[in-house]
Formats: sequence, C-alpha cells, structure tokens
Amino acid sequence: MEMFYRKRRILFMALFLMTVTGLLLLYMFQIHICFWLKHSLQLSVACDQLLRHQFMAQKLNLMTANCRDSCVWTITSAGRLGNQMGEYATLYALAKLTGNQAYIMPEMYNWLSPIFKINLPVLSKYMIFKMPWRNYELHDWMSEEYKYIEGKYVKLSGFPCSWTFYHHIREEILQEFTFHDFIRDETNKYLEQVKGTRKNATFIGVHVRRGDYVNIMPNIWKGVVADKTYLEKAMSYFRNKYQEPVFVVTSNGMEWCKKNIDASSGDVYFSEDGVESSPGKDFALLAHCNHTIMTIGTFGYWVGYLAGGETIYLTNFTLPDSRFLKLFHYDAAFLPEWIGIPADLSPLRNDLPWNKKKAKY
Repeated sequence: MEMFYRKRRILFMALFLMTVTGLLLLYMFQIHICFWLKHSLQLSVACDQLLRHQFMAQKLNLMTANCRDSCVWTITSAGRLGNQMGEYATLYALAKLTGNQAYIMPEMYNWLSPIFKINLPVLSKYMIFKMPWRNYELHDWMSEEYKYIEGKYVKLSGFPCSWTFYHHIREEILQEFTFHDFIRDETNKYLEQVKGTRKNATFIGVHVRRGDYVNIMPNIWKGVVADKTYLEKAMSYFRNKYQEPVFVVTSNGMEWCKKNIDASSGDVYFSEDGVESSPGKDFALLAHCNHTIMTIGTFGYWVGYLAGGETIYLTNFTLPDSRFLKLFHYDAAFLPEWIGIPADLSPLRNDLPWNKKKAKY
C-alpha cells in the first residue's frame, strides 16, 4: 500500500514539473513571438519609408527624364489676386503654346486654390531650389519671341495681364478659373436676395479701385483714378440700356463710394452693407454679375473677363509722357469689344508747373 502512494506522489510530481515546464516554454515562446513581431513591424516601417523615398526619387527622376522632351515651366508668384490670375493664365497659355508642362509655385496655389478649381500641378520645394532655372522676364503683352523661349527649366517673371497671351484659349482659361461650388452657391444666394421682387433684373458689378492707387497714380505714374463723373457716365449707360439694372459695388475705398455714388434710385447695393470684404468674396460677387464697370487694376480686369457681358473701363488715365505707357498698352490690356470712357486729366494738367505759373498772373 505504501508503494502505491509512493508511485502516485512521483506521478503527481512529474505531472507538476511537466506543467510548469510547459508553461515556461509557452511563456518564452510568446516573448519570442512578440519580439519577432516588433522587429518585423519596425523593419516593415523602415522598408515602407525606404520604398516611399525610392518612389519619390523615381518620380522625380521620371519627371526629369520626361523633361528631355517636355520641359518644366513655372512663373514667379507676385502681387495680389488679379496679378496671380494674370500670371497663372499666361503661364498656362505659353506652356501650352510651346508644348511644355506648366507648374505653379506654392504661393500661387495658396492664392488661387481657395477660390478656383485650378488644375496645374504645384512645384515641390525640392524642385524650386534644385532645378537649374533659366529666368525669363515678360512684359505685359504677348510678343512673337515668346513662342521660341528655350531652356529645359524656365521660370517666367513679370506682371503679365493681357488677353493677347491667352484669349485664343479663352474657354480653357475660364475652366481653370471655375469657382468652387460653395462660393458659387453663396454668391448666387446673395444676388437673389438683392434681386428681390424684380422680374428682369440685370446685375452690373462695379469695382472701384482706390487704396494705394490714390497716391501712386498721380505721384508716380502721372495718372488718375476713376472719379465721380466717370462712374456716373458708366452707370447711366446701363440705366439707359436695361429695364431693371442692379449695381453691386465693391471697393477698397468703400467710404468714398458711399459719398460719391448716388444710391437714391434704389438700384445700388454696396456689398456687405458698405463694409469692405475679402478680395476673394468681392471677386466672386462681381464675376457672377451680368456686366462690369471697372476702374483700373488687374482685379477689375479679371472680373470683366470672367463675367463676360459688357465691360466699361477707364481709358487714357495718364498723361502722354507717363513712364507707365512704356509698361502698359491700352489695346493689349482691354478687349476690343469693351467700352472705354476717357479719364478727366484736368487735375493733373492744372498741377503742371507752367499752369501754376500762369495762374499767378
């Protein structure tokens, strides 16, 4: 009997030792598995990063290889909204004309993409600083020489804003400057409120550029900005032509506008109740109107170009000897079908030295 119990104790002890050994082996196996998985995960992440870098390098190498046939063109991002649009459209047109691929700077993307559904790709910082760019400065209008610009990596510069660059592909340019849906819907909602009970409302967007131009034009360019008389003539044109005109006014000098634009007829609306708004919001509002009254500047020009319809602009707004005319050509800036109203230059002529001298006698 004692022998039986002895054997049973030995059996239990053996089973206990086997169980403990099994648990230890299982625990060690789990530790090994966890270590292996962690190492594999780190290796996977490292491999993923390596593959990503290789992909980007291959992409850059592929693009560089493609540039042997189709070169990279870009343009310096300079100025505000109107300038950015002119630079974008000019780059788009010249690159298409010469069979090259156009890319835009990140700064230009930041200006235009919140407003428009632009399609040109954006240059990476690596490409901006590493590419051996050939700089090519443009003037404001299209020239024959621009058809033959050479170089694999061309960076255009200047402030081009002329229909002579891109009017032959107008529909493509308008497609590039398609407003985002939420901007279109918000703008149309506002215009519908302004329309009220009118059945035959015709919207005329009025952009009055003032701000820095009030001093720059007379003191630097021997020119003037639009005055009260010009706006009255332009608005009279539309009042005489359309049954129910509605004038929507935006400006960077709204206080001046409220003092000099007669709104007593009930057909004039100052955007945002006379409070200056953001450039993008003002631009969208004006571009959704049927017709345009612009004063001076690229902002108003692009409003007229996108809105279509009739556009009235201020012309002959500098003295004949102004240096501005070396940089700017009226016939290249404004479409032939647009209607120009000459500026009143008498304030400038009265300030000429010989006129001041005559006034003393």
